[in-house]
Amino acid sequence: MAKRSDIGAWGEALAARHLTERGYTVRARNWRHGHGELDIVAERDETIVFVEVRTRRSDAYGHPLETISPRKRAALIATAQAYLDEHGLQDAQWQIDVIAIELDGRNAISRFDHIECAVELRIEH
Repeated sequence: MAKRSDIGAWGEALAARHLTERGYTVRARNWRHGHGELDIVAERDETIVFVEVRTRRSDAYGHPLETISPRKRAALIATAQAYLDEHGLQDAQWQIDVIAIELDGRNAISRFDHIECAVELRIEH
């Protein structure tokens, strides 16, 4: 049986391939800043797309999208902004997507969802 981290890495590789096949350019994988991490940083049509990948063997704890807590959402936004700052992309269009992968009992993909703009950005001025 594969370890949880192996399943996560496999899911991220599958997600990166999915994005590339759909015309995205993968700029980075597992980009870290402070305590935050971005699974995939991609670009398509001049938009920077930060992708959180959730791979699960069951939905016992809910759909993978439901596992993204308000704290995780805030961390994703903060880490995305750090990436933009570090790469001089403060004026770029950007969004945070989620790729949710569910596996069945034999580790075959039972569901694959790419949810664009899954994390809502609430910018306060």
